[in-house]
Amino acid sequence: MDIRFTKMHGAGNDYIYVNTMLYPIADPAEASRQWSRHHYSIGSDGLILIGQADREDADFSMRIFNNDGSEAMMCGNGARCVARYLHDYHLTDRTDIRLQTLAGIKVLHLNLNPDGEVRDVTVDMGRPADMHPLTLSLTQTEVRSIEGMFVSMGNPHFVVFMSDVEHFDIQRYGSALTRHEAFADGCNIEFVSLMPDGKLRMRVWERGSGITLACGTGACATAVAASLTGHAGRESDIVMDGGTLHIHWSEADGHIYMTGPAEIAYEGVIRL
Repeated sequence: MDIRFTKMHGAGNDYIYVNTMLYPIADPAEASRQWSRHHYSIGSDGLILIGQADREDADFSMRIFNNDGSEAMMCGNGARCVARYLHDYHLTDRTDIRLQTLAGIKVLHLNLNPDGEVRDVTVDMGRPADMHPLTLSLTQTEVRSIEGMFVSMGNPHFVVFMSDVEHFDIQRYGSALTRHEAFADGCNIEFVSLMPDGKLRMRVWERGSGITLACGTGACATAVAASLTGHAGRESDIVMDGGTLHIHWSEADGHIYMTGPAEIAYEGVIRL
């Protein structure tokens, strides 16, 4: 059996995309583990399945599997790529798409160039929830406690502000914090510094994937935490290893609006 896939990335956050309306995947968790392996297969942060929605208030559905096989509730970068996929493969002619995810319905808006090509995508990420300061104790690292802000974007985030994120040991502290006892199901960890131009420099450890080049929900959580702690206003540019996302926390409706790129890297066929 041949399965056609598209490799896409949003600011470097790369996934394998499969249209399950044409190519159903019997065991997506195992497929993600196998296909995401660098050097041995395609290599990616995980697998995203595009399918039919089973709700009347949604147009399509998205399921996300990390490269360790665990299923994620939401991926902002992935959602933007799904919007471009649906447009470029002519599955819809709408510029506003209602996407069903485990974190609820997300509305995607395609921003098109005059020639009809996708310039970037804006995602209504909904309202942040459960925002509160949090101090975590550590025993296995030199730093014995870390202060940050917990923010839920439909998935959990712990945002830590520091003076120099570029030289911080993300590998060591990200792996320790993501499985901290305070987080029953693990947590995404964002490490953030304020740049001289007012932008926010973020590096991320994603639960289930480790260090990634970008995280859309993490960028949203970072913008919320920065606004609440006085590091930024209601709009922020979040600079990640893979690119920059613009985040707007609307005062009008309390929703987070995330705008950023969605790129196709290449297409291929997996032969089972």
